[in-house]
Amino acid sequence: MKKVLFFIFALMLMTTASSAQKNAGLSPGIKLANLDTSVSPHVDFYQYACGGWMKNNPLTGEYARFGTFDKLAENNRKQLKGLIVELATKPAPHGTIAQKIGDLYNLAMDSTKLNADGYTPIKADLKKISNIKSVADILALIPELSLSGLDPYFSVFVAADPMSSSVNLVQTYQSGIGLGQRDYYLENDAHTKEIRDKYKAHIVKMFELVGFTPEQAKKSMEAVMTIETRLATAAYDKVKLRDPHANYNKMTIEDLQKLVPEINWNSYLSLLGLKDVKDVSVSQKESLVEVGKILTTEPIASQIAYLQWKLIDGSASYLSDAIYAENFDFYGKTLSGRKEQAPRWKRAVGTVDGVLGEAVGQMYVKKYFPADAKERMLKLVHNLQQTLGERIKALTWMGDSTKLKAIEKLNAFYIKIGYPDKWRDYSSLNITRDSYYANVCRANQFESAYQYAKATKPVDKSEWHMTPQTVNAYYEPTTNEICFPAGILQYPFFDMKADDAFNYGAIGVVIGHEMTHGFDDQGCQYDKDGNLKNWWTAEDKKHFDARAKVMAQFFDSIVVAPGVHGNGEFTLGENIADHGGLQISYQAFQKATAANPLPVKDGFTPEQRFFLAYANVWAGNVRPEEILKRTKSDPHALGKWRVDGALPQIAAWYEAFGIKEGDPMFVPVAKRVSIW
Repeated sequence: MKKVLFFIFALMLMTTASSAQKNAGLSPGIKLANLDTSVSPHVDFYQYACGGWMKNNPLTGEYARFGTFDKLAENNRKQLKGLIVELATKPAPHGTIAQKIGDLYNLAMDSTKLNADGYTPIKADLKKISNIKSVADILALIPELSLSGLDPYFSVFVAADPMSSSVNLVQTYQSGIGLGQRDYYLENDAHTKEIRDKYKAHIVKMFELVGFTPEQAKKSMEAVMTIETRLATAAYDKVKLRDPHANYNKMTIEDLQKLVPEINWNSYLSLLGLKDVKDVSVSQKESLVEVGKILTTEPIASQIAYLQWKLIDGSASYLSDAIYAENFDFYGKTLSGRKEQAPRWKRAVGTVDGVLGEAVGQMYVKKYFPADAKERMLKLVHNLQQTLGERIKALTWMGDSTKLKAIEKLNAFYIKIGYPDKWRDYSSLNITRDSYYANVCRANQFESAYQYAKATKPVDKSEWHMTPQTVNAYYEPTTNEICFPAGILQYPFFDMKADDAFNYGAIGVVIGHEMTHGFDDQGCQYDKDGNLKNWWTAEDKKHFDARAKVMAQFFDSIVVAPGVHGNGEFTLGENIADHGGLQISYQAFQKATAANPLPVKDGFTPEQRFFLAYANVWAGNVRPEEILKRTKSDPHALGKWRVDGALPQIAAWYEAFGIKEGDPMFVPVAKRVSIW
């Protein structure tokens, strides 16, 4: 989840109303069945707090990881299915939203047509790629493939200029490798080598499924691996990708032409629909320079094989069952450890949700989310803002001038709640009954045109980057915004029947988490207007970096699997945000209940229930393969360590559960993290 935040409109309970009135007759919120009391909280708090949930919610074959938010997503998916199927079972005039949603869903569900079509929907494009004769032909075709949703060699996108956040900027990004992470191509431990070998076998099988002979498939695989390995070698690693300054290289088109002369950039950008572009930020210069070299040094036959692979790989989810099954066998089973495919209806709902997200979201909000929730949520967010402001003012390691800038940034948060005020227009998206894949291509072309049209326009801060039904949320540094989609606003992250101890521990912490992202090791580099601009004194930044280093080293020391450690630098932003969220919400909880302290309920003090509620947010089961995959690719620590790694840094947790020196969960004060 990209910078996750959970909350709900009913948390009006957490505002300044009388604590006694708010909490009278409310439940403790904690479900005792979630606990595993056979384990001491002094030994393994995650198992103690979440072991019951984990036992009662075992992994099913379709999941590599299943946690509390996955469980909520399952419920949301069923709600979306009801809305979509209602439209799919009724005829509707062509061009209407109902027709587009219904036809796309029905195409995804029509296994008879999918299997009869086989790989026919991509035959013409495979042929077009095979007809390439020169580098010029390649450069003419890459934009067409990119607009259809593929990612050969590198990607181009439009987003706010990090140095001038009110205007949009065309930017490039390293891309083009099927395994996603460069480490899979470069590391040589036994597990990584096994993944790489199975990826090679998968490429061969996929080429064979679309009509290539075994000999042709093997030769194509070797070409693909050569090019992808070159791309991976030149790519930035996951830690360097988190450095915004290292990934900002704005230059004129003339300078870009000198940097990568192998590509005619005016022509290339024009083919993407990006005409009259004057400046571009080359996010990873070394990677793009290597792309130019690949284009002119790798044989044309090898690049044909690579482009055909990008097409096969990118279309696999929308073709026959046999092609989808092989695709799942590698990406689902081998990489993540899943045992079985998700039901077809879930995949179909996912596609409709991805293609027509705000159209579906408009229906979802109308049925499942009250319109007056926005104002109630604003009150809650402002409450958490006030508490974070108090903590900033009280910091002993930060000077007054930096504090002033921090408070200004905090007060400038742009807050989005529930759903957008203005909905997307899908009138120019054409959905027909020709083929599932053809419609996905048109949807990608529609989305590309929408995104690239921003290049000549100012940044629209009202635009949403998630749909309302998404079980997630985000902080965006270039707009200094926090966004709370309606989809996450449900139990178990909030319980309107529970008291403040539960709700501050669950939702309050993660709201504070999201706010803290504005001040984590990445967010702290952007000012209140979203510009990549230093607002720290040198001494204060030195203090911050030293404290963040303690966090990074702590998570580096965690063993996530036999012989495998966590990556503290990679997960630093999320870990800082968890730490800040706990500190902020606990203080807000203390303020809210100071005049009328809550009683012990079900044998737990209010303070204990606060921390149990937090732990339950991250309850989940995960397969060994997925642990290894996420350690390479996910900037969030695993759920267990968002509990057992985060709570030992919090003094109030030690007091609540009586954790003492000598207990396995104990961390000496001198070694604990202390930032926000």
